[in-house]
Amino acid sequence: MDILWSEITAGLQGGEQAARVLIRLIAAMILGAIIGLQREHSNKPAGLRTHILVSMGSALFVIACTAAEMGADPISRVIQGIATGIGFIGTGAILKRREDFEIHGLTTAAGIWMTAAVGITAGLGRIGIAGVGVVLALVVLSVLHYFEIKAGLSDPANADAPKSEQKR
Repeated sequence: MDILWSEITAGLQGGEQAARVLIRLIAAMILGAIIGLQREHSNKPAGLRTHILVSMGSALFVIACTAAEMGADPISRVIQGIATGIGFIGTGAILKRREDFEIHGLTTAAGIWMTAAVGITAGLGRIGIAGVGVVLALVVLSVLHYFEIKAGLSDPANADAPKSEQKR
């Protein structure tokens, strides 16, 4: 029974460490949810659950590395792996249309990548920095989009229409 308990609590040396892990994962979940809610509200393919999972998953990779007492170099390699892996997920969100010569999904891919960065930052215990990143991401996704529409750089008829009703 001691072995089982030891395995379950590995990396959680006492209540303070367990609280830190829980705080970081919850922060990653909430911060990912904020970006995900904005994308969900805009009827984009990657919404609430996707952004929460990307943020929490990124945080968990980093938390596991710090719990295993890895040094800065191995942790930086893990972060590089996350950035690369998320790039592949983002690639799946990008669609090039031959008939329109348009590329769709770049903002979704960039949002997923940003959400991974937020999760990594929260996982490193820099929740304030992650929060600032989320606020700035919302500025880019919402406020700048509004100005793009007003400046005629974005199609307002296609901007917030449900996916099934968007112009093709």
